[in-house]
Amino acid sequence: MPTTPIDQRGAWRALAAHAREIRETHLCTLFADDPERHRAYTRQAAGLTVDLSKQRWSGDSLARLLDLAREAEVPEAIQRLLGGERVNVSENRPALHTALRLPQDASLVVEGEDLVPGVHRTLEHMETMVERFHAGQWRGATGKAIRHVVNLGVGGSDLGPLMVTHALSDYRLRDVHSVEVHFASTMDGSQLADCLGRLDPEATLFVLSSKSFTTIDTLSNARTARDWLMARLEGEEGVDPELVMRQHFIGVSASPEKMAEWGIAPAHQLEFWEWVGGRYSLWGGIGLPIALVVGMKRFRELLAGAHAMDEHFRTAALADNLPVLLALAGIWNVNFLDIRAHSILPYDGRLEYFAAYLEQLEMESNGKSVTAEGREVGYSTCPVLWGQLGPNAQHAFYQLLHQGTQAVECDFIAPLRRYDEVENEATRAHLKGQHRLTLANCFAQSRLLALGDDAIDEPGERPGHKRYRGNQPSTTLLLDELTPSTLGALIALYEHKVFVQATIWGINPFDQWGVELGKQIAGETQRILESHEGLEAMDASTRALIEAAWAADANGKVAT
Repeated sequence: MPTTPIDQRGAWRALAAHAREIRETHLCTLFADDPERHRAYTRQAAGLTVDLSKQRWSGDSLARLLDLAREAEVPEAIQRLLGGERVNVSENRPALHTALRLPQDASLVVEGEDLVPGVHRTLEHMETMVERFHAGQWRGATGKAIRHVVNLGVGGSDLGPLMVTHALSDYRLRDVHSVEVHFASTMDGSQLADCLGRLDPEATLFVLSSKSFTTIDTLSNARTARDWLMARLEGEEGVDPELVMRQHFIGVSASPEKMAEWGIAPAHQLEFWEWVGGRYSLWGGIGLPIALVVGMKRFRELLAGAHAMDEHFRTAALADNLPVLLALAGIWNVNFLDIRAHSILPYDGRLEYFAAYLEQLEMESNGKSVTAEGREVGYSTCPVLWGQLGPNAQHAFYQLLHQGTQAVECDFIAPLRRYDEVENEATRAHLKGQHRLTLANCFAQSRLLALGDDAIDEPGERPGHKRYRGNQPSTTLLLDELTPSTLGALIALYEHKVFVQATIWGINPFDQWGVELGKQIAGETQRILESHEGLEAMDASTRALIEAAWAADANGKVAT
Protein backbone atom coordinates (compact mmCIF):
# COMPACT_ATOMS: atom_id res chain seq x y z
CA MET A 1 0.00 0.00 0.00
CA PRO A 2 1.32 3.49 -0.82
CA THR A 3 2.37 5.47 2.21
CA THR A 4 0.88 8.80 3.17
CA PRO A 5 3.02 11.63 1.72
CA ILE A 6 5.39 13.00 4.33
CA ASP A 7 3.93 16.51 4.12
CA GLN A 8 0.50 15.16 5.08
CA ARG A 9 1.66 13.47 8.29
CA GLY A 10 1.45 14.77 11.83
CA ALA A 11 5.11 15.63 12.43
CA TRP A 12 5.36 17.68 9.23
CA ARG A 13 2.15 19.58 9.98
CA ALA A 14 3.30 20.28 13.52
CA LEU A 15 6.58 21.64 12.16
CA ALA A 16 4.77 23.84 9.66
CA ALA A 17 2.68 25.36 12.46
CA HIS A 18 5.76 25.81 14.63
CA ALA A 19 7.65 27.45 11.75
CA ARG A 20 4.93 30.09 11.43
CA GLU A 21 5.47 30.96 15.08
CA ILE A 22 9.28 31.15 14.96
CA ARG A 23 9.90 32.36 11.42
CA GLU A 24 10.29 36.02 12.42
CA THR A 25 12.49 35.29 15.43
CA HIS A 26 15.98 36.69 14.83
CA LEU A 27 19.14 34.78 15.67
CA CYS A 28 20.11 37.69 17.92
CA THR A 29 17.10 36.88 20.08
CA LEU A 30 17.83 33.15 20.08
CA PHE A 31 21.39 33.76 21.31
CA ALA A 32 20.28 36.35 23.88
CA ASP A 33 17.67 33.97 25.27
CA ASP A 34 20.12 31.06 25.70
CA PRO A 35 23.70 31.76 26.84
CA GLU A 36 24.46 28.03 26.50
CA ARG A 37 23.18 27.85 22.92
CA HIS A 38 26.55 26.87 21.44
CA ARG A 39 26.90 23.93 23.80
CA ALA A 40 23.34 22.78 23.13
CA TYR A 41 23.82 22.61 19.35
CA THR A 42 27.42 21.37 19.00
CA ARG A 43 28.39 17.74 18.48
CA GLN A 44 31.66 15.91 17.79
CA ALA A 45 32.62 12.66 16.09
CA ALA A 46 35.48 11.17 14.05
CA GLY A 47 37.72 14.24 14.37
CA LEU A 48 34.97 16.68 13.37
CA THR A 49 33.10 19.31 15.36
CA VAL A 50 29.75 20.51 14.02
CA ASP A 51 28.32 23.75 15.40
CA LEU A 52 24.63 24.17 14.50
CA SER A 53 23.92 26.99 16.94
CA LYS A 54 23.65 29.57 14.14
CA GLN A 55 20.75 27.73 12.56
CA ARG A 56 17.44 29.55 12.96
CA TRP A 57 15.89 26.98 15.24
CA SER A 58 15.08 26.44 18.88
CA GLY A 59 15.10 23.39 21.10
CA ASP A 60 11.43 22.93 20.25
CA SER A 61 12.25 23.11 16.52
CA LEU A 62 14.89 20.41 16.81
CA ALA A 63 12.65 18.18 18.93
CA ARG A 64 9.92 18.39 16.28
CA LEU A 65 12.44 17.71 13.49
CA LEU A 66 13.62 14.62 15.34
CA ASP A 67 9.98 13.53 15.52
CA LEU A 68 9.80 13.99 11.75
CA ALA A 69 12.90 11.81 11.30
CA ARG A 70 11.33 9.08 13.41
CA GLU A 71 8.03 9.33 11.57
CA ALA A 72 9.94 8.99 8.27
CA GLU A 73 11.64 5.89 9.77
CA VAL A 74 15.15 7.30 9.43
CA PRO A 75 16.64 4.90 12.04
CA GLU A 76 15.29 1.92 10.13
CA ALA A 77 16.47 3.38 6.82
CA ILE A 78 20.01 3.74 8.18
CA GLN A 79 20.10 0.06 9.08
CA ARG A 80 18.68 -0.90 5.66
CA LEU A 81 21.36 1.14 3.88
CA LEU A 82 24.28 -0.21 5.91
CA GLY A 83 22.88 -3.74 5.94
CA GLY A 84 22.85 -4.04 2.15
CA GLU A 85 19.13 -3.99 1.47
CA ARG A 86 17.93 -2.82 -1.97
CA VAL A 87 17.51 0.84 -1.12
CA ASN A 88 18.04 1.88 -4.76
CA VAL A 89 14.50 0.93 -5.66
CA SER A 90 14.36 2.14 -9.28
CA GLU A 91 17.37 -0.02 -10.18
CA ASN A 92 16.53 -2.76 -7.66
CA ARG A 93 19.92 -2.98 -5.97
CA PRO A 94 21.72 -1.99 -2.77
CA ALA A 95 23.81 1.16 -2.43
CA LEU A 96 26.87 -0.12 -0.64
CA HIS A 97 29.64 2.44 -1.00
CA THR A 98 30.07 2.02 2.76
CA ALA A 99 31.23 -1.57 2.11
CA LEU A 100 34.27 -0.18 0.28
CA ARG A 101 35.64 1.17 3.55
CA LEU A 102 34.94 -1.79 5.82
CA PRO A 103 38.08 -3.15 7.53
CA GLN A 104 39.47 -6.45 6.34
CA ASP A 105 38.36 -8.34 9.43
CA ALA A 106 34.73 -7.23 9.01
CA SER A 107 31.98 -9.19 7.34
CA LEU A 108 28.97 -7.99 5.36
CA VAL A 109 26.84 -10.75 3.88
CA VAL A 110 24.44 -9.42 1.26
CA GLU A 111 22.11 -11.83 -0.48
CA GLY A 112 24.31 -14.78 0.46
CA GLU A 113 27.71 -13.24 -0.41
CA ASP A 114 30.26 -11.70 1.92
CA LEU A 115 31.34 -8.54 0.09
CA VAL A 116 34.41 -7.73 2.17
CA PRO A 117 36.88 -10.23 0.63
CA GLY A 118 36.17 -8.97 -2.90
CA VAL A 119 36.57 -5.35 -1.81
CA HIS A 120 39.94 -6.08 -0.25
CA ARG A 121 41.13 -8.13 -3.24
CA THR A 122 40.61 -5.02 -5.35
CA LEU A 123 42.44 -2.87 -2.79
CA GLU A 124 45.33 -5.33 -2.78
CA HIS A 125 45.41 -5.32 -6.59
CA MET A 126 45.45 -1.54 -6.50
CA GLU A 127 48.26 -1.56 -3.95
CA THR A 128 50.35 -3.80 -6.20
CA MET A 129 49.87 -1.35 -9.07
CA VAL A 130 50.71 1.66 -6.92
CA GLU A 131 53.88 0.03 -5.58
CA ARG A 132 55.03 -0.70 -9.15
CA PHE A 133 54.59 2.96 -10.09
CA HIS A 134 56.36 4.21 -6.97
CA ALA A 135 59.26 1.81 -7.49
CA GLY A 136 59.72 3.03 -11.08
CA GLN A 137 58.88 -0.47 -12.31
CA TRP A 138 55.78 0.35 -14.39
CA ARG A 139 57.38 0.89 -17.75
CA GLY A 140 55.93 2.05 -21.03
CA ALA A 141 56.23 0.27 -24.37
CA THR A 142 59.76 1.62 -24.99
CA GLY A 143 61.02 0.74 -21.52
CA LYS A 144 60.80 4.18 -19.93
CA ALA A 145 59.36 4.33 -16.42
CA ILE A 146 55.90 5.90 -16.32
CA ARG A 147 56.08 9.41 -14.83
CA HIS A 148 52.69 10.82 -15.82
CA VAL A 149 49.25 9.30 -15.18
CA VAL A 150 46.23 10.97 -16.80
CA ASN A 151 42.86 10.12 -15.28
CA LEU A 152 40.14 10.07 -17.94
CA GLY A 153 36.75 10.19 -16.24
CA VAL A 154 33.80 12.47 -15.70
CA GLY A 155 31.37 13.09 -12.84
CA GLY A 156 32.15 10.83 -9.90
CA SER A 157 35.09 9.32 -11.78
CA ASP A 158 36.70 12.77 -11.88
CA LEU A 159 35.32 15.03 -9.15
CA GLY A 160 36.06 12.70 -6.23
CA PRO A 161 39.68 11.82 -7.09
CA LEU A 162 40.40 15.40 -8.19
CA MET A 163 39.01 16.85 -4.95
CA VAL A 164 40.80 14.41 -2.66
CA THR A 165 44.21 14.54 -4.36
CA HIS A 166 44.12 18.33 -4.07
CA ALA A 167 42.86 18.25 -0.47
CA LEU A 168 45.64 15.87 0.57
CA SER A 169 48.43 17.64 -1.29
CA ASP A 170 50.35 18.01 1.99
CA TYR A 171 50.58 14.21 2.09
CA ARG A 172 52.13 13.81 -1.36
CA LEU A 173 54.83 11.14 -1.24
CA ARG A 174 58.34 12.56 -1.58
CA ASP A 175 60.64 9.56 -1.27
CA VAL A 176 59.39 7.44 -4.19
CA HIS A 177 59.68 7.50 -7.99
CA SER A 178 57.86 10.68 -8.99
CA VAL A 179 54.49 10.13 -10.64
CA GLU A 180 52.47 13.20 -11.60
CA VAL A 181 48.69 12.77 -11.79
CA HIS A 182 46.61 14.81 -14.24
CA PHE A 183 42.85 14.95 -14.85
CA ALA A 184 40.93 15.30 -18.12
CA SER A 185 37.14 15.15 -18.06
CA THR A 186 35.70 17.53 -20.66
CA MET A 187 34.37 15.91 -23.83
CA ASP A 188 35.57 18.86 -25.94
CA GLY A 189 39.14 17.61 -25.49
CA SER A 190 40.54 20.89 -24.18
CA GLN A 191 41.93 19.46 -20.93
CA LEU A 192 43.31 16.40 -22.70
CA ALA A 193 44.91 18.51 -25.43
CA ASP A 194 46.70 20.51 -22.77
CA CYS A 195 48.13 17.29 -21.30
CA LEU A 196 49.13 15.82 -24.65
CA GLY A 197 50.94 19.00 -25.58
CA ARG A 198 53.17 18.76 -22.50
CA LEU A 199 53.69 15.07 -21.76
CA ASP A 200 56.15 12.48 -23.05
CA PRO A 201 54.14 9.64 -24.64
CA GLU A 202 56.81 7.11 -23.69
CA ALA A 203 56.33 7.92 -20.00
CA THR A 204 52.56 8.54 -19.91
CA LEU A 205 49.78 6.15 -18.87
CA PHE A 206 46.02 6.72 -19.03
CA VAL A 207 43.45 5.52 -16.49
CA LEU A 208 40.01 5.03 -18.05
CA SER A 209 37.51 5.40 -15.22
CA SER A 210 33.89 4.70 -16.09
CA LYS A 211 31.40 2.55 -14.22
CA SER A 212 29.55 1.48 -17.36
CA PHE A 213 32.53 1.91 -19.72
CA THR A 214 30.10 3.51 -22.17
CA THR A 215 30.37 7.16 -21.06
CA ILE A 216 30.91 9.12 -24.28
CA ASP A 217 32.89 11.89 -22.56
CA THR A 218 35.48 9.44 -21.28
CA LEU A 219 35.62 7.18 -24.34
CA SER A 220 36.07 10.10 -26.74
CA ASN A 221 39.06 11.25 -24.69
CA ALA A 222 40.32 7.67 -24.50
CA ARG A 223 40.23 7.21 -28.28
CA THR A 224 42.17 10.45 -28.73
CA ALA A 225 44.74 9.32 -26.15
CA ARG A 226 45.09 5.92 -27.82
CA ASP A 227 45.63 7.46 -31.26
CA TRP A 228 48.16 9.91 -29.80
CA LEU A 229 50.16 7.07 -28.26
CA MET A 230 49.97 4.87 -31.34
CA ALA A 231 51.08 7.65 -33.67
CA ARG A 232 54.14 8.38 -31.55
CA LEU A 233 55.15 4.94 -30.32
CA GLU A 234 54.34 2.44 -33.08
CA GLY A 235 57.37 3.47 -35.07
CA GLU A 236 59.74 2.68 -32.22
CA GLU A 237 61.72 -0.52 -32.53
CA GLY A 238 60.04 -3.51 -30.92
CA VAL A 239 56.80 -1.65 -30.19
CA ASP A 240 53.48 -3.02 -31.38
CA PRO A 241 49.91 -1.85 -30.69
CA GLU A 242 49.25 -4.65 -28.20
CA LEU A 243 52.26 -3.63 -26.14
CA VAL A 244 51.14 0.01 -26.16
CA MET A 245 47.68 -0.96 -24.94
CA ARG A 246 49.06 -3.23 -22.22
CA GLN A 247 51.62 -0.80 -20.81
CA HIS A 248 49.86 2.56 -21.21
CA PHE A 249 46.26 1.90 -20.12
CA ILE A 250 44.51 0.92 -16.89
CA GLY A 251 40.73 0.47 -16.73
CA VAL A 252 38.43 0.99 -13.75
CA SER A 253 34.88 -0.17 -14.33
CA ALA A 254 32.00 -2.41 -13.28
CA SER A 255 32.18 -3.95 -16.77
CA PRO A 256 35.32 -6.09 -17.21
CA GLU A 257 33.96 -7.37 -20.53
CA LYS A 258 33.86 -3.89 -22.05
CA MET A 259 37.33 -3.09 -20.71
CA ALA A 260 38.64 -6.24 -22.36
CA GLU A 261 36.88 -5.40 -25.64
CA TRP A 262 38.54 -1.99 -25.60
CA GLY A 263 41.92 -3.68 -25.29
CA ILE A 264 42.81 -3.26 -21.63
CA ALA A 265 44.76 -6.22 -20.27
CA PRO A 266 42.91 -8.18 -17.53
CA ALA A 267 45.83 -7.66 -15.12
CA HIS A 268 45.43 -3.90 -15.57
CA GLN A 269 41.74 -3.76 -14.75
CA LEU A 270 40.32 -2.59 -11.42
CA GLU A 271 36.78 -3.65 -10.68
CA PHE A 272 34.01 -1.93 -8.87
CA TRP A 273 30.45 -3.06 -8.54
CA GLU A 274 26.93 -2.21 -9.65
CA TRP A 275 26.04 -1.52 -6.02
CA VAL A 276 28.41 1.47 -5.96
CA GLY A 277 27.10 4.68 -7.51
CA GLY A 278 29.56 6.74 -9.53
CA ARG A 279 29.40 9.75 -7.22
CA TYR A 280 30.06 7.45 -4.24
CA SER A 281 32.95 5.56 -5.81
CA LEU A 282 36.21 7.29 -4.80
CA TRP A 283 36.67 4.74 -1.99
CA GLY A 284 37.64 1.91 -4.37
CA GLY A 285 39.41 1.54 -7.71
CA ILE A 286 38.23 4.96 -8.86
CA GLY A 287 40.50 6.28 -6.10
CA LEU A 288 43.64 4.99 -7.86
CA PRO A 289 44.84 8.58 -8.60
CA ILE A 290 44.52 9.36 -4.88
CA ALA A 291 46.67 6.37 -3.93
CA LEU A 292 49.25 7.34 -6.57
CA VAL A 293 49.60 10.75 -4.93
CA VAL A 294 49.51 9.87 -1.23
CA GLY A 295 50.26 6.13 -1.17
CA MET A 296 48.13 3.22 -0.06
CA LYS A 297 48.81 3.76 3.63
CA ARG A 298 47.21 7.21 3.49
CA PHE A 299 44.46 5.93 1.20
CA ARG A 300 43.55 3.34 3.81
CA GLU A 301 43.49 6.11 6.43
CA LEU A 302 40.97 7.93 4.23
CA LEU A 303 38.82 4.78 4.23
CA ALA A 304 39.20 4.39 7.98
CA GLY A 305 38.01 7.95 8.60
CA ALA A 306 34.95 7.36 6.45
CA HIS A 307 34.27 4.07 8.25
CA ALA A 308 34.46 5.86 11.61
CA MET A 309 31.70 8.19 10.40
CA ASP A 310 29.73 5.18 9.13
CA GLU A 311 29.89 3.65 12.61
CA HIS A 312 28.85 6.92 14.22
CA PHE A 313 25.93 7.12 11.76
CA ARG A 314 24.92 3.55 12.57
CA THR A 315 25.16 3.74 16.37
CA ALA A 316 24.63 7.34 17.56
CA ALA A 317 21.23 8.42 18.85
CA LEU A 318 19.37 10.69 16.45
CA ALA A 319 19.83 13.72 18.71
CA ASP A 320 23.63 13.25 18.65
CA ASN A 321 24.02 11.93 15.11
CA LEU A 322 26.02 14.36 12.97
CA PRO A 323 24.64 13.36 9.55
CA VAL A 324 21.08 13.35 10.91
CA LEU A 325 21.44 16.78 12.51
CA LEU A 326 23.04 18.27 9.40
CA ALA A 327 20.23 16.81 7.29
CA LEU A 328 17.52 18.13 9.61
CA ALA A 329 19.00 21.63 9.46
CA GLY A 330 18.67 21.44 5.68
CA ILE A 331 15.10 20.13 5.86
CA TRP A 332 14.18 22.95 8.27
CA ASN A 333 15.61 25.61 5.96
CA VAL A 334 14.27 24.26 2.67
CA ASN A 335 10.83 23.08 3.69
CA PHE A 336 9.86 25.29 6.60
CA LEU A 337 11.84 28.54 6.28
CA ASP A 338 11.70 28.55 2.45
CA ILE A 339 15.49 28.93 2.08
CA ARG A 340 16.35 27.14 -1.14
CA ALA A 341 19.97 28.13 -1.71
CA HIS A 342 22.95 26.58 0.06
CA SER A 343 26.56 27.73 -0.16
CA ILE A 344 29.62 25.63 0.74
CA LEU A 345 32.47 27.81 2.01
CA PRO A 346 35.76 26.06 2.91
CA TYR A 347 38.40 28.21 4.58
CA ASP A 348 41.37 26.16 3.42
CA GLY A 349 42.87 26.30 -0.07
CA ARG A 350 43.32 22.53 -0.14
CA LEU A 351 39.52 22.18 -0.20
CA GLU A 352 39.25 24.17 -3.43
CA TYR A 353 37.25 21.46 -5.21
CA PHE A 354 35.07 20.41 -2.27
CA ALA A 355 32.09 22.56 -3.25
CA ALA A 356 32.14 21.18 -6.81
CA TYR A 357 32.25 17.65 -5.41
CA LEU A 358 29.23 18.34 -3.18
CA GLU A 359 27.32 19.93 -6.06
CA GLN A 360 27.23 16.54 -7.74
CA LEU A 361 26.78 14.54 -4.55
CA GLU A 362 23.76 16.55 -3.40
CA MET A 363 22.07 17.79 -6.56
CA GLU A 364 22.48 14.62 -8.62
CA SER A 365 21.31 12.53 -5.66
CA ASN A 366 18.41 14.61 -4.38
CA GLY A 367 17.47 16.76 -7.36
CA LYS A 368 14.25 14.76 -7.71
CA SER A 369 10.58 15.70 -8.00
CA VAL A 370 9.08 12.19 -7.87
CA THR A 371 9.03 9.92 -4.83
CA ALA A 372 10.38 6.39 -4.79
CA GLU A 373 6.75 5.29 -5.19
CA GLY A 374 6.40 7.31 -8.41
CA ARG A 375 4.30 10.14 -6.99
CA GLU A 376 5.07 13.80 -7.71
CA VAL A 377 6.23 15.56 -4.57
CA GLY A 378 4.28 18.50 -3.19
CA TYR A 379 7.26 20.11 -1.42
CA SER A 380 10.79 21.29 -2.17
CA THR A 381 13.62 18.79 -2.22
CA CYS A 382 17.30 19.58 -2.83
CA PRO A 383 18.28 23.25 -2.65
CA VAL A 384 20.50 24.87 -5.27
CA LEU A 385 24.01 24.26 -3.95
CA TRP A 386 27.17 26.11 -4.91
CA GLY A 387 30.32 27.40 -3.29
CA GLN A 388 33.88 28.65 -3.45
CA LEU A 389 36.86 29.00 -1.17
CA GLY A 390 35.64 31.32 1.58
CA PRO A 391 38.44 33.91 1.37
CA ASN A 392 37.87 34.23 -2.38
CA ALA A 393 34.09 34.22 -2.05
CA GLN A 394 34.29 37.12 0.40
CA HIS A 395 35.43 39.22 -2.58
CA ALA A 396 32.86 37.70 -4.93
CA PHE A 397 29.36 36.85 -3.71
CA TYR A 398 29.37 37.59 0.05
CA GLN A 399 27.80 40.94 -0.81
CA LEU A 400 24.65 39.03 -1.72
CA LEU A 401 24.86 36.96 1.45
CA HIS A 402 25.10 40.03 3.67
CA GLN A 403 22.84 42.54 1.95
CA GLY A 404 21.02 40.81 -0.91
CA THR A 405 17.37 39.82 -1.03
CA GLN A 406 17.96 36.05 -1.04
CA ALA A 407 18.18 33.97 2.12
CA VAL A 408 21.05 31.47 1.84
CA GLU A 409 22.13 28.70 4.17
CA CYS A 410 25.93 28.46 4.48
CA ASP A 411 28.35 25.76 5.58
CA PHE A 412 31.67 27.16 6.86
CA ILE A 413 34.43 24.51 6.88
CA ALA A 414 37.92 24.89 8.35
CA PRO A 415 40.70 22.91 10.06
CA LEU A 416 41.63 24.07 13.56
CA ARG A 417 45.35 23.23 13.23
CA ARG A 418 47.76 23.69 10.36
CA TYR A 419 51.50 24.11 9.64
CA ASP A 420 52.74 22.40 12.84
CA GLU A 421 55.06 20.29 10.68
CA VAL A 422 56.89 23.22 8.99
CA GLU A 423 60.53 22.91 10.09
CA ASN A 424 61.76 26.47 9.73
CA GLU A 425 60.66 28.39 12.81
CA ALA A 426 60.22 31.78 11.13
CA THR A 427 58.32 30.33 8.17
CA ARG A 428 56.15 28.27 10.51
CA ALA A 429 55.31 31.39 12.54
CA HIS A 430 54.32 33.33 9.40
CA LEU A 431 52.18 30.50 8.03
CA LYS A 432 50.45 29.87 11.36
CA GLY A 433 49.71 33.59 11.51
CA GLN A 434 48.07 33.33 8.08
CA HIS A 435 46.05 30.38 9.32
CA ARG A 436 44.82 32.41 12.32
CA LEU A 437 43.87 35.20 9.91
CA THR A 438 41.86 32.70 7.86
CA LEU A 439 40.07 31.35 10.93
CA ALA A 440 39.31 34.91 12.06
CA ASN A 441 37.63 35.60 8.72
CA CYS A 442 35.70 32.34 8.85
CA PHE A 443 34.35 32.96 12.35
CA ALA A 444 33.67 36.66 11.74
CA GLN A 445 31.68 36.04 8.56
CA SER A 446 29.39 33.46 10.15
CA ARG A 447 28.88 35.81 13.13
CA LEU A 448 27.97 38.77 10.93
CA LEU A 449 25.63 36.65 8.80
CA ALA A 450 23.87 35.51 11.97
CA LEU A 451 23.71 38.70 14.04
CA GLY A 452 23.83 41.43 11.42
CA ASP A 453 24.10 44.94 12.89
CA ASP A 454 24.25 43.53 16.42
CA ALA A 455 27.71 42.12 15.60
CA ILE A 456 29.06 45.63 14.97
CA ASP A 457 30.25 47.79 17.86
CA GLU A 458 29.97 51.18 16.20
CA PRO A 459 28.34 54.31 17.69
CA GLY A 460 25.60 56.23 15.91
CA GLU A 461 23.03 55.34 13.30
CA ARG A 462 24.33 53.96 10.00
CA PRO A 463 22.70 54.67 6.62
CA GLY A 464 20.69 51.93 4.96
CA HIS A 465 23.44 50.92 2.56
CA LYS A 466 25.67 50.08 5.55
CA ARG A 467 23.07 48.05 7.43
CA TYR A 468 23.26 44.25 7.83
CA ARG A 469 20.03 42.39 8.48
CA GLY A 470 21.72 39.16 9.65
CA ASN A 471 19.52 36.16 10.44
CA GLN A 472 21.24 34.11 7.72
CA PRO A 473 21.54 30.52 8.98
CA SER A 474 24.85 28.68 8.88
CA THR A 475 26.67 25.62 10.15
CA THR A 476 30.35 25.63 11.07
CA LEU A 477 32.26 22.35 10.56
CA LEU A 478 35.70 22.21 12.15
CA LEU A 479 38.24 19.49 11.44
CA ASP A 480 40.79 18.90 14.21
CA GLU A 481 43.28 18.89 11.33
CA LEU A 482 42.91 18.17 7.61
CA THR A 483 44.22 14.61 7.39
CA PRO A 484 43.25 11.62 5.25
CA SER A 485 41.17 10.35 8.18
CA THR A 486 39.24 13.57 8.88
CA LEU A 487 38.71 14.19 5.16
CA GLY A 488 37.22 10.69 4.85
CA ALA A 489 34.91 11.44 7.78
CA LEU A 490 33.89 14.79 6.27
CA ILE A 491 32.97 13.25 2.91
CA ALA A 492 31.04 10.42 4.58
CA LEU A 493 29.21 12.97 6.75
CA TYR A 494 27.79 14.64 3.65
CA GLU A 495 27.04 11.31 1.95
CA HIS A 496 24.90 10.27 4.90
CA LYS A 497 23.29 13.71 5.21
CA VAL A 498 22.08 13.28 1.61
CA PHE A 499 20.61 9.87 2.45
CA VAL A 500 18.76 11.12 5.52
CA GLN A 501 17.21 13.98 3.58
CA ALA A 502 16.20 11.62 0.77
CA THR A 503 14.59 9.30 3.31
CA ILE A 504 12.50 12.13 4.75
CA TRP A 505 11.52 13.43 1.31
CA GLY A 506 10.72 9.88 0.17
CA ILE A 507 12.97 10.04 -2.89
CA ASN A 508 15.69 7.74 -4.24
CA PRO A 509 19.15 9.38 -3.95
CA PHE A 510 20.93 6.61 -5.83
CA ASP A 511 19.64 6.99 -9.39
CA GLN A 512 19.99 9.83 -11.93
CA TRP A 513 17.49 9.31 -14.72
CA GLY A 514 17.62 12.98 -15.69
CA VAL A 515 21.32 12.56 -16.47
CA GLU A 516 20.64 9.39 -18.45
CA LEU A 517 17.94 11.07 -20.55
CA GLY A 518 20.29 13.96 -21.31
CA LYS A 519 22.88 11.48 -22.61
CA GLN A 520 20.26 9.81 -24.80
CA ILE A 521 19.09 13.06 -26.38
CA ALA A 522 22.69 14.17 -26.89
CA GLY A 523 23.39 10.93 -28.78
CA GLU A 524 20.40 11.50 -31.06
CA THR A 525 21.51 15.07 -31.74
CA GLN A 526 25.06 13.92 -32.49
CA ARG A 527 23.73 11.51 -35.11
CA ILE A 528 21.82 14.34 -36.81
CA LEU A 529 24.88 16.61 -36.74
CA GLU A 530 27.04 13.93 -38.35
CA SER A 531 24.54 12.37 -40.80
CA HIS A 532 22.68 15.54 -41.84
CA GLU A 533 19.47 13.50 -41.54
CA GLY A 534 16.50 13.85 -39.19
CA LEU A 535 16.60 17.63 -38.77
CA GLU A 536 12.84 17.91 -39.37
CA ALA A 537 12.15 16.20 -36.04
CA MET A 538 13.85 19.00 -34.11
CA ASP A 539 12.23 22.11 -32.64
CA ALA A 540 12.84 25.44 -34.40
CA SER A 541 15.59 26.57 -32.03
CA THR A 542 17.55 23.32 -32.20
CA ARG A 543 17.18 23.20 -35.99
CA ALA A 544 18.71 26.66 -36.27
CA LEU A 545 21.57 25.74 -33.94
CA ILE A 546 22.36 22.57 -35.90
CA GLU A 547 22.24 24.47 -39.19
CA ALA A 548 24.68 27.03 -37.76
CA ALA A 549 27.04 24.21 -36.80
CA TRP A 550 26.76 22.70 -40.30
CA ALA A 551 27.50 26.05 -41.90
CA ALA A 552 30.51 26.61 -39.67
CA ASP A 553 31.81 23.13 -40.46
CA ALA A 554 31.39 23.69 -44.22
CA ASN A 555 32.95 27.16 -44.29
CA GLY A 556 35.61 26.72 -41.68
CA LYS A 557 34.23 29.66 -39.74
CA VAL A 558 31.25 30.47 -37.55
CA ALA A 559 28.20 31.62 -39.54
CA THR A 560 26.43 34.75 -38.38
